[in-house]
Amino acid sequence: MIASKSETLYFIYGPPGSGKSTLARRLAGLLDLPFMDLDEQIQASAGMPIPAIFDREGERGFRQRERVALEAALQSGRGVVALGGGALLDPTSRSLVESAGRVLCLRAERETLFERLGQEVGTRPLLGEDAGWRERLDALLAVRAAQYHSFPLSLDTSALNPEEAARQAQLKFGAWRVSGMGAAYDVRVVQGGLDALGSMLRARGLEGPLALVSDSQVAPLYAEKVEAALKAAGYAVQRVVIPAGEEHKTLETVSHLWEAFLAARLDRRSTVLALGGGVVGDLAGFAAAVYLRGVRWVALPTTLLAMADASLGGKTGADLPQGKNLIGAFHPPALVLSDPATLSTLPEAELRSGMAEVVQHGQLADQALFARAEGGWEAMRANLDETVRRAMAVKIAFIQADPYEKNIRAALNLGHTVGHAVEVASGYRLRHGEAVAIGLRVEARLAEALGVAEAGLSGRIEACLRGLGLPTRIPEEIDREGFLRALRVDKKNAAGQVRFALPERVGAYRVGVTVEMDFSELLTI
Repeated sequence: MIASKSETLYFIYGPPGSGKSTLARRLAGLLDLPFMDLDEQIQASAGMPIPAIFDREGERGFRQRERVALEAALQSGRGVVALGGGALLDPTSRSLVESAGRVLCLRAERETLFERLGQEVGTRPLLGEDAGWRERLDALLAVRAAQYHSFPLSLDTSALNPEEAARQAQLKFGAWRVSGMGAAYDVRVVQGGLDALGSMLRARGLEGPLALVSDSQVAPLYAEKVEAALKAAGYAVQRVVIPAGEEHKTLETVSHLWEAFLAARLDRRSTVLALGGGVVGDLAGFAAAVYLRGVRWVALPTTLLAMADASLGGKTGADLPQGKNLIGAFHPPALVLSDPATLSTLPEAELRSGMAEVVQHGQLADQALFARAEGGWEAMRANLDETVRRAMAVKIAFIQADPYEKNIRAALNLGHTVGHAVEVASGYRLRHGEAVAIGLRVEARLAEALGVAEAGLSGRIEACLRGLGLPTRIPEEIDREGFLRALRVDKKNAAGQVRFALPERVGAYRVGVTVEMDFSELLTI
């Protein structure tokens, strides 16, 4: 029986010399999945090298063996599979593969293929052994060109080393394995993924009973769908709905969650699911971290802000009246599943708010993402799926390098020191992303004044944010004393000093910057 479509079955395809086996092997390692090379499997089962198979059985015999090996790969249900360059020419084989997993088709410039294949002449039967192999490769590429170009996911490996190619493949698939804090977990971006949630939990050995935590805005939209997927996989699930809004990110709400977990008879084997935005994820994750000294939890972010930022990294917590996230715990989830389909019901104001974190990630480490953001609102809305994947990739790289925020991960606080203070002082009337947008411009102005940032950076950042419909100035009516109090108790401070992550230019930053100044000046720059 062939496995149903799986988010843990990835196929690498493309012409000879495009780097399929090398990339697939590295990708399997990055995702902690089994690796299978279809040609290696064929040689092992035949007991002879591929040229010998062609000599004895011809291409027809080889293709028959290839189909058998492909069936075995499909039945495995999980892994990264390097396919032969003609493995999907047969429409039936292609249909089976695309119904079971996802295909990334590699390509490379003609001269690059020649250079790579020059050392392998004689090992590839379709190219032959004599000097005419280049012409035969040209003919093969011409025949297969339309098929290779027909795959929606593709990657040009011409200028990429193997490690870069594997990282780009992760971005294309929206698939990562994040390690740190003594645990490792999968991050997946899957369009329509909520419908497959039950099978995804089963594949990872996550047990019930389950508590599905959501808020009063998201639960009416998606809780029933999620419960249906979970029950179809045999899970017992208890829905727990909390009021929506940052003002409810309190210990009182956390206490309510603990009581609900008890009522649902959650034990140490149980799993908590957080369906919603950043507030839901922070609260449910924190409640899971403390309940029975820690149970597993799964993040199901439904907002752009949560997908790009809050759901990743294992930072959970709640607010105190004096400031944001002053209590919490590092408690990594067992799985993060972002379903971009949920963004279709997100109010435009919330979608714009989430763009602030996307801009921040692009400003830190993805110049192409930042350049797209500079193109304005419609350019960003045109492909939210890729926007989510690129923004997530930036944060994942930081948290992999520094899980406990002892050094480089502090760069993710860019815009948040001022932003959090503005958010608190506004009484949370400003959305988190709106406050971060303000923080990005103000902190860029501060960096320019200190000589940390290149001249004109704050203007470029302000123009980008305005093009996305985001505020960039601290409101005149803000509670000045509330702003200063929140700034002084920011969780990133040390020895009574306010510490900033400041930009130098797009793609460069400085962390741990302490500033001697009258911080009331920030209200006017």
